[in-house]
Amino acid sequence: MYAVIRTGGKQYRISEGDVLRVEKLTGDVGSDITFSDVLLLSGESPKIGQPLVSGAKVMAKIVAQDRHRRVVHFRKEKEGWTRARGHRQPYTEVKIVSISG
Repeated sequence: MYAVIRTGGKQYRISEGDVLRVEKLTGDVGSDITFSDVLLLSGESPKIGQPLVSGAKVMAKIVAQDRHRRVVHFRKEKEGWTRARGHRQPYTEVKIVSISG
């Protein structure tokens, strides 16, 4: 069984036991979190939300709070002028515990 959830402006196809990185969520490492924006549930009779599946939720556990690798933006002009800038986007790594609908 799998589900499609929406968090952080993105959609993810998940199954039980999956570990994924999503946009930063509030919470400590080891705490539980619930995703209620479930767009689709698979199974014997798939449920497709319009836009959300009512009564469906996904339980997950926060595994890590960290930041991605540095993304560098580099500009160079003809006259020898350069600029290097970058940032590290924060993320939350979660492990899917259960999918219920």
